[in-house]
Amino acid sequence: MISRSYTNLLDLASGNFPVMGREPRRRLPRVMTVPGNVSEFDDDQAYSVSSDNPSSVSSDRMIIVANRLPLKAERRNDGSWSFTWDQDALYLQLKDGLPEDMEVLYVGSLSVDVDSYEQDDVAQILLDKFKCVPTFLPPDLQSKFYDGFCKRQLWPLFHYMLPFTADHGTRFDRSLWEAYVATNKLFFQKVIEVINPDDDYVWIHDYHLMVLPTFLRRRFNRIRMGFFLHSPFPSSEIYRSLPVREEILKALLNSDLIGFHTFDYARHFLTCCSRMLGLEYQSKRGYIGLEYYGRTVGIKIMPVGINMGRIQSVMRYSEEEGKVMELRKRYEGKTVLLGIDDMDIFKGINLKLLAMEQMLNQHSNWRGRAVLVQIVNPARGKGIDIDEIRGEIEGSCKRINEEFGKPGYQPIVYIDTPVSVNEIIAYYHIAECVVVTAVRDGMNLTPYEYIVCRQGLLGSESDFNGPKKSMLVASEFIGCSPSLSGAIRVNPWNVEATGEALNEALSMRDAEKQLRHEKHFRYVSTHDVAFWSRSFLQDLERICVDHFKKRCWGMGISFGFRVVALDPNFRKLSIPCIVSDYKRAKSRAILLDYDGTLMPQNSINKAPSQEVLKFLNELCEDKKNSIFIVSGRGRESLGKWFSPCENIGIAAEHGYFLKWPGNKEWETCGQSCDFGWMQIVEPVMKQYTEATDGSSIEIKDSALVWQYRDADSGFGSLQAKEMLEHLESVLANEPVAVKSGHYIVEVKPQGVSKGSVAEKIFSSMDDKGKPVDFVLCIGDDRSDEDMFEAIGNAMSKRLLCDNALVFACTVGQKPSKAKYYLDDTMEVTSMLESLAEASEAANFSMRELDEAL
Repeated sequence: MISRSYTNLLDLASGNFPVMGREPRRRLPRVMTVPGNVSEFDDDQAYSVSSDNPSSVSSDRMIIVANRLPLKAERRNDGSWSFTWDQDALYLQLKDGLPEDMEVLYVGSLSVDVDSYEQDDVAQILLDKFKCVPTFLPPDLQSKFYDGFCKRQLWPLFHYMLPFTADHGTRFDRSLWEAYVATNKLFFQKVIEVINPDDDYVWIHDYHLMVLPTFLRRRFNRIRMGFFLHSPFPSSEIYRSLPVREEILKALLNSDLIGFHTFDYARHFLTCCSRMLGLEYQSKRGYIGLEYYGRTVGIKIMPVGINMGRIQSVMRYSEEEGKVMELRKRYEGKTVLLGIDDMDIFKGINLKLLAMEQMLNQHSNWRGRAVLVQIVNPARGKGIDIDEIRGEIEGSCKRINEEFGKPGYQPIVYIDTPVSVNEIIAYYHIAECVVVTAVRDGMNLTPYEYIVCRQGLLGSESDFNGPKKSMLVASEFIGCSPSLSGAIRVNPWNVEATGEALNEALSMRDAEKQLRHEKHFRYVSTHDVAFWSRSFLQDLERICVDHFKKRCWGMGISFGFRVVALDPNFRKLSIPCIVSDYKRAKSRAILLDYDGTLMPQNSINKAPSQEVLKFLNELCEDKKNSIFIVSGRGRESLGKWFSPCENIGIAAEHGYFLKWPGNKEWETCGQSCDFGWMQIVEPVMKQYTEATDGSSIEIKDSALVWQYRDADSGFGSLQAKEMLEHLESVLANEPVAVKSGHYIVEVKPQGVSKGSVAEKIFSSMDDKGKPVDFVLCIGDDRSDEDMFEAIGNAMSKRLLCDNALVFACTVGQKPSKAKYYLDDTMEVTSMLESLAEASEAANFSMRELDEAL
């Protein structure tokens, strides 16, 4: 029997996932949503497209996966467990935005340790009463996963902190990464216990589970899956320092929809995908998407909101307890500024204290009147430098209170003991201004909660219903800052400016405070947590609508795994089948691109190999064949390279120059021989080349090409876009076409394309009384799509035989107008070898027949 505990974590990190067997004693703390045996469910069918069984659930379900379940757990005196919903948990509140008839299941871990002998019973209770599926982590794995990789490596890095020294941050530790992968694998196992892949949606949350999408996509290729990151996503300069950067990016791209709080976070992610994976995003009708192996991965930008109903209910309860009246008496005659933060190095608490000190120094009128109440929540896990930060904060509080304090007045009220939600709500109500000076924070909902509390209880008279005004001093580095246009935004590192902002907030006229408050409240009340979750689900439904219209299959190992989704009619070219059709044909046209088809794109030596030349020569000797190299390269290099093949045709520079088989002369296929436009284009391209390091100009007889393959990808694409507009403007009256391609901008005569030369070849063969009954056309890039399209046009123009066999083939599995594909240049060479052998065998048979006669 194979144990469910993993001993070889290196296997997990490398993607060698063991197939899990059944346990000797199998309890079933869940509901089977797919009919079948437990043993069938345990088999790790890594490459299955979807479930093989019909759905037993009539409506969609949502499975929410997060590090923590939205539950509170407490051990009773009798040793049993008590579980209740955590009403303040975001993952519970987001249900408000989902359809009422949508069943919601939760998968996550508990905040308490449960002994192994209790785990089955606890799991059954949580599933039956709360529809929660707990993931129990061994203590050592939990420590390495959460306190190790999550809090000491991902959390600092995502908040722009690099471990330059061992004393500040933790250097990358492979064993912690393996623990992270192992934990994500355990969450995956819990998900597949309850999932019905044909009907369920899966919504994964936050940086703890960033590689989970790969595990799920590997098992269910068509699963509908979204991911939302609740922390910042750093700029590419920071993120690229992570040793497992590509593994995490590729894992996230196995989601259908990836959500971020702000455009900055999304932009950083997209830049990382561009620089590290070569992926470019597209914006269409307001939606941003990444094309990834035939799948469109959506990018969602939507800041999370708060639960208005929850805050209203807590406000009523707080009023009943008299908290507001109690605090009003305590701070009577004082102007209260409020800060509520977790004990964390990135919250900027000490910077806030220094700004308060600055304000008291510069504006003495606030001495004895202004009070900063700083509530500090306990640290979440074993963060970095927690003790040092706490000592620094306490030292600042002591110094400021000694300097500006007097009997009955302390400018800093520092609260580092647990404060109830009811009391926090009361503090919101009495505070004239809330101050958030985090140096980096994913979202921070404190300002939203404050705004709602200052609005008061809706439709009632109470202690909360005072003047409708509020003021915010907010760091520009927090996720909610862009949505709070009425807040005074500050750079928390600039203590002097932040101190002035505090004075401005307190000194502002009430009428202005009310206007700003009204503007904020309109936004917060309409963009609540229900609006956020509803919007995410709608986008997830939209992005997944084509899931069952395409052929999907998995490829790649480890975290290089991805699903390729292509048109149902798009399939791999079978060499035995094409050889069979090839043998029956009487007049064949074979059109071959060069770079990326016969020659690998990354090859330094661009000349064709002797092997390729040998196969092409053998094909040319077959009188039934007309072989053409159709390339964007210049005629000089192509003519030199293929000079050993006397009977091969060459179309150079996308068909502007054409050399027919058996001829040595080149003919011009373009409409114009006036190249005066080159004198306009070349200076422009030289200007951009000088300004773009790594770019170059290729001068052809009929075209000019600006290449930026070796330049910075972001800057290069920006320059290419600018150049395209520049050239289109100055060449508006010239008979040329300006086009952008893969790392190039090309200017060439109008009407020149690989498609037009293909039609010319077919027409010429038809005129000679040799109508084509077999077409093989192979290419790998955008320019070759013109050839694939031209074949269809040739059929409609009757340039080919009515029963012509057509094999339009692209190199690589990607969306294309071709109906077939081969994986790489090696497969292209292998196919040419097979065709050459078929021709050689036919020629040999003909020679034997001639000799016999």
